[in-house]
Amino acid sequence: MRLKISPYILLTATALFWGSNFVVGRALSIDVPPVAITFWRSFGALLVLLPFTMGPLWRHRRQVVANWPLLLILGLTGVSAFHSSVYIALKSTTAINAALFMALTPLAILLFAYILDREALRKRQIAGICLSFIGVLVLVGRGDLSVLGQLQFNRGDLWMTVAFSLWAFYSVLLKRRPAELPPLVLLIGVMCVGVGLLLPAYIWEYSQVGGFTVSLQSLAGLGFLAVFASALGYLFWNRGVGEVGAARAGPFMHLVPVFATFLAIVFLGEDLFVYHVAGAGLIALGILAASGLRLRERKA
Repeated sequence: MRLKISPYILLTATALFWGSNFVVGRALSIDVPPVAITFWRSFGALLVLLPFTMGPLWRHRRQVVANWPLLLILGLTGVSAFHSSVYIALKSTTAINAALFMALTPLAILLFAYILDREALRKRQIAGICLSFIGVLVLVGRGDLSVLGQLQFNRGDLWMTVAFSLWAFYSVLLKRRPAELPPLVLLIGVMCVGVGLLLPAYIWEYSQVGGFTVSLQSLAGLGFLAVFASALGYLFWNRGVGEVGAARAGPFMHLVPVFATFLAIVFLGEDLFVYHVAGAGLIALGILAASGLRLRERKA
């Protein structure tokens, strides 16, 4: 990861991976129990990352041990509890509702940043987040306010509230990474903790509801989630947040429903409408405003 890549490109790629996560996760949740999805995608991500991190992990083992409380909290909030909440929610709510609730993450990040770090709430950031959230509503409501009024909320939506709160907390805590602990070592430590915390829950779930039928479709879905939504998604998000901060990174979560929508159009044959373009445009403008980006960067 020595290549110099713009953190905003990494955050955009993360939103693409997580947008597809709602489509793939919704399909998997029909046959695969929620904790099983979370465990196997996290364990798969761990297997993907370990060959690249064994050396750095061994060299920084003392720093890892010294910072175990931070790793424990990050592993709990950002891996085990967060993903379990999402997949439990997808058992009883729609992908649209899930995307709508996740769109509240940037506001929750600002709130946690203020509570934990006394980070100032800038008017530009709040205005940009609100503008991009309106774009999310345009997408979810298909350009018709009456559609939003017809949305039905259920127990799954409560789980999504837990999920986006956990992710916001995790994102703000990333700022507490000590300088002597490299980002990649932090990530593998968090993944190890997350898998360790998930194992007892997975064993309990297996004893209660059983496993799932292993098929080419389930393996492909879990493999995709492990590589893209987990390994690369966390790697890109952690690095992006580390460079620009949680408050600036937060609005990129609004790109998740945008990518989920356009992936459905491309791969599921759904139609493209004006409200898709309008919603995506509002989200893009909101991100530009909240993140302080400019269409033309000044030359150094």
